[in-house]
Amino acid sequence: MKDELDLFIEQINKIIKEEKVKEKDKKINETLTKIQFFQHERLVHLIVTFFVGISCILFLCFALLVENIGLFILFLLTFILFVFYIFHYYHLENGVQYLYKKYFELLEKEKE
Repeated sequence: MKDELDLFIEQINKIIKEEKVKEKDKKINETLTKIQFFQHERLVHLIVTFFVGISCILFLCFALLVENIGLFILFLLTFILFVFYIFHYYHLENGVQYLYKKYFELLEKEKE
């Protein structure tokens, strides 16, 4: 998903740099549709990140209460997964926010 978002941002930047945008309505609608898909993806990743974080905290609490090495290992694995989810979600969130700005730039360009 990260690569798809980066590729779409690159395409939008090229479209905005063009003097005249061909088929403006089509490009604006396509951008809005892609933003909606990325918003859905962002929501799904937020929910998954939340549950991985909760699992991480629960494994740590149970590991401290029971003093079981297996639970500490599960905590470490979920913590590593949680860190990677945070980085992925951060990129996804910033990419969608950037697409909002580019969408409004396309709307302004259409008015010209």
